[in-house]
Order: sequence, then C-alpha cells, then structure tokens
Amino acid sequence: MKDWSALDKQYVWHPFTQMQEWLSDSALVIEKAEGNYLIDVEGRRYLDGISSLWVNIHGHRRKEIDDAVKDQLDRVAHTTLLGLASTPSIELAERLVNIMPEGLNKVFYSDSGSTAVEVAVKIAFQYWRNIGRSEKAQFVTLTQAYHGDTVGSVSVGGIDLFHKIFHPLLFHTISVETPFPYRYAGGRCDPDQCRDKSLAQFRSICEERGSEIAALIMEPLVQGAAGMIVHPSGFLKGMEEICREHDILMICDEVATGFGRTGKMFACEHEAVRPDIMAVAKGLSGGYLPLAATVVTDKVYGAFLGPYSEYRTFFHGHSYTGNALACAAANASLDVFEKDRTLERLQPKIALLKTLLDARIAGLQWVGEIRQAGFMVGIELVADKPSGESFSLDLRVGAQVTRDVRRHGVILRPLGDVVVLMPPLSITESELETLVTTASQSIEEVCSRIDSQA
Repeated sequence: MKDWSALDKQYVWHPFTQMQEWLSDSALVIEKAEGNYLIDVEGRRYLDGISSLWVNIHGHRRKEIDDAVKDQLDRVAHTTLLGLASTPSIELAERLVNIMPEGLNKVFYSDSGSTAVEVAVKIAFQYWRNIGRSEKAQFVTLTQAYHGDTVGSVSVGGIDLFHKIFHPLLFHTISVETPFPYRYAGGRCDPDQCRDKSLAQFRSICEERGSEIAALIMEPLVQGAAGMIVHPSGFLKGMEEICREHDILMICDEVATGFGRTGKMFACEHEAVRPDIMAVAKGLSGGYLPLAATVVTDKVYGAFLGPYSEYRTFFHGHSYTGNALACAAANASLDVFEKDRTLERLQPKIALLKTLLDARIAGLQWVGEIRQAGFMVGIELVADKPSGESFSLDLRVGAQVTRDVRRHGVILRPLGDVVVLMPPLSITESELETLVTTASQSIEEVCSRIDSQA
C-alpha cells in the first residue's frame, strides 16, 4: 500500500498552510466519501463539519448529481463559450436568473469565487467608462472583507493576515468600518449603534466622493473569513439605499453565503436587497466541480453593447468558462433543492443548531462569542471570558481544537481562534448533535490543558 501521507509531503503544496508545520505532522488523507461523511485511506469516517470548505450542499455522492455528471460525460465534457454556446450553460443561466434577486438577468461564468469577484470588479470599472463616466473608478470595501485571492479580489479585501504582503501589487480602495458589535474581538458596542456608525461613515464618504465611486462591494449579512461576523439587522439594506442615492453600483459577494447557507437561497433576500452585480460560486455546483457566476442587471449588461469598433466588449474569459460537467452538476443540485424542499427543511435544523450551541457551547468559560446566521457559525475562543483577553497567537488554540476534534470523528477548520461550523444542508438532526457535542468536548479538553500548563 502506498504511503499517501509521505507522497503528499513530497509533492503537494497546500493552500493557506505553513508547510514546515504540515511536514512535521501526519496528513489526514481522504480517499472517498458517503453522504455527510469523509472516509480516509484507513477507512475511518469523519463528519464533514465544514462542507469541504463551504462548498458541499446535499452531501457527498448524491445520486442525482452523480448521474447528471455521468450523463453529461456521455455527451461532452467541455466546449468553449468563446464563439459557441452549450445546452447545460444555457439551462443553468436561465435557472439562476429565476432564483436570483429580481433584476439580475445576465450570467457570466468563471471557475471560482475569486474569479467571480474579479469579473464583478472589472465589469463595474468598465461599465462607467462605457457610458462616458470614467471618473467613477474607486471601490468602497468593508474592513475585514475577504473576496478571494486573485490580485483584483485581494485589492477589495481587507484581512492583513492574508493580504498585507501583497499590498504593493494592489489598487487602492476606500474602506468603511465593519459594524462588529461583539464584546470579544474589540467591537464592544450596541448593534444598532455599530450599524448606524458604519452607515453614517459610508454616507459621508459618498457625499464627499460619490462622483468618484464606481461600486460598493460587500459580503451580505456575514463576513465569513473574518470570523463569521454577522451584520446587525438593517445594515445591508441601509448600504443599498445609500448606493441608490449616490448612483453607485452595489456588488454582493454571495460566494460563501449563497445557496442556502444563511437559511435563504441568497443572503440578500433577508433584507430584500437587489444588487446590480452578484458573485456566486462554492455551493453553485452542489460542491462537485469548480464553477462560478457573476450575474448582472440589464442596465449593466446594456452598457457593453455596441459596434465592435467602439470596444465596449468585456474582454475577459476563462478556458473552462461554462464547463458542461460543472453546469450539469449545478442543474442537478438545483433539482435536489426543489425535490428535497431543502430550504424548507433547513429551518428547524437551524433552530436546533442554535439550541445546541446555546446549551452545550455558549456556557464554556473559553467561549467569548457564538456568531450564527443559518448554518454559518463562528465560535470565538478567548483566554479570559470576563475581560475578553485573547489567547496568545503562538498557542494556535483554534487549530488545536480542530485537530483534536478529529479524534471524535469530525472535520472542522479554524479562522484564527474562531472555530467554524458550516455543515452540509443535508446534515441530520442526530449528526448536528454529534457535531456540536464533539466541538464542545474538544474546546473543553484543549483549553483545559492549556490552562493547566499556564
């Protein structure tokens, strides 16, 4: 039998990973999956508590999606959308438009969340030039934003841990403070006050510089990579209203929040927000194949129409744009949403998850805050609950907890000292109990050990 861990260490460079640390530990190598579980090369089963990095929706090896991909393989695996059209991409575009917020009518395909955002930024920039308003070239972003890892998407991000080293490569943006009302991690303000302060800051920026601003880009409702920061009620709608008042395009990055993660198909729906441009990826194909889409209004799309000689064309594309296999998987995933009444059946599970978190984790002395929006959960760990004092960075407590929880047959991943739970929407009630109970056990075991060694 091959030593897969050794081969991995010899040849593979992992994302967001300090490889020196990786090389000193034993790699968990996944060979197959079944339902909501991953299975390693030793045959051990692990509950997939992070949906394989927030992408899996209906569980692994879902028959309907498997069959759709196999059926498409019998037709064609890929053809270009440069100069040709394809049936799976057409079908999917129509279906996306039908479930998107009203007004989003044109679909541009790419292959990841980063590229979907890159496309959105470039479309917004070129839109204003195409209509003769080239002075509108600035982008407004939120602090602690994360929109991907290509240069354009990093430019509109704001997490120094990921982005600081690349600052010389990036274009400048205008930043609005994220309304972060939590006691732990430094917010320490009433949610309404935090919301109103951030909205007032954005309004002031627009009043002073609105003629220069092309677009606002934001993750609606939840800033995922920042540690599951959930915005106060009314913030998303307020940002939209200010955009409309000052003729600024609104870009909503639903890469992480889309396809049921917050309890609705898209997070924008919680406050009836209708963006000009929306980026989706991750769960789009049900977690099967790389696929992304940037969806725009007729107004935005119309600015790119004209004789070739006017160079209004959007000169952007990807070799695998609208890949037939990925689109077939996405169409099958949408079928499963309808067949299983996924969103309807999700509501009691969201309520159960909150109940379990409150009962089994919120009271732990090392848990400063639990942030939840639907099936997106961040558990912030602190060294001292009364003061909110953080653990030393060197301890990497979040990483210790997510490593320990594997002993209980669960896969989780940290964002610093925030432990993330984002299970597939297909998870059962008993599996939710397992997920929360094992997370609680590992938090207590790891943090108690750290306290005893202090």
